[in-house]
Amino acid sequence: MAATNGHSNARRALPTGIYAPTMTFFDPETEELDIPIIKKHAARLAKAGLAGLVVMGSNGEAAHCTREEKAAVTTATREALDEAGFKDTPIVVGATEGSVKGTIELCKISQQAGGDYVLLLPPSYFRGLMDEDAVYNYFIAVADGSPLPIILYNYPGAVAGIDMDSDLLIKLAKHSNIVGTKFTCGNTGKLTRVAQATDAKTPWSEGSGYMAFGGICDFTVQTLVSGGSGIIAGGANVIPKVCARVWNLYAEGKKEEAEELQKKLSKGDWVLTKAAVPGTKQAIQSYFGYGGYGRRPLPRLDQARIKALEEGIKEIIDIENSL
Repeated sequence: MAATNGHSNARRALPTGIYAPTMTFFDPETEELDIPIIKKHAARLAKAGLAGLVVMGSNGEAAHCTREEKAAVTTATREALDEAGFKDTPIVVGATEGSVKGTIELCKISQQAGGDYVLLLPPSYFRGLMDEDAVYNYFIAVADGSPLPIILYNYPGAVAGIDMDSDLLIKLAKHSNIVGTKFTCGNTGKLTRVAQATDAKTPWSEGSGYMAFGGICDFTVQTLVSGGSGIIAGGANVIPKVCARVWNLYAEGKKEEAEELQKKLSKGDWVLTKAAVPGTKQAIQSYFGYGGYGRRPLPRLDQARIKALEEGIKEIIDIENSL
């Protein structure tokens, strides 16, 4: 496809494993980007053994950031990875806009800023008009025009309930510039069908190279059982070593050990999932000394909720710190 010509030789590959949709950090007073902390966090995650980073996703508060800020965060993340010796670690950029034209423009900006791939939600503002044909045509048009390959982002909770089924995802996967799907829907049956139909990459097989990503770390083992390629999980911002350890144990054939650690991971990650962006940032603040707050109108946690959060994840943090 012409869209990928000229870029394919230099592009970083997408390895199997755990990816973090990184938080975007802000000055607690001005709410301006805190670039030094963004870079510090990216380096910490790479050193913890993550396969790649996703910037400007839901956890990155993409909805609260301008195009210029999205580019600045992408560039800072690339610089941080290179400076820390992780030149091959890929960056996926959330580049969703409402229109085909706007999304292609943001894909181009993402490439110029140092991104390797883009992660795209289906369009949802005009929800009543977004039937399956409209969603399909949107992704095909963007894939034709984007200089970066596309990972489809199936997250019904963020797009007024639009839930792409396996038939649509498999149909879209035939486009040469669509290279993966992130299943934040948590539907492992759907992931299994798409992974099978696309001959997705796994720790044991290169397959077609298509990437089937679980969207939450509390079903890491289940994603591997389903033939998945990786996990893009918010919890990996807080406990990257545990997330990577579950994946690696299973990939190495130590399935019982992986399943035992998965149970503890699922318990701890649920606390973070419920606490969402404010709670995830607070967890990083409480245990790693940086994090701060989301941009308003995201709320700030009161002391009682901070204490409950810290207690709820203490077991999994102790495991993280032991690795």
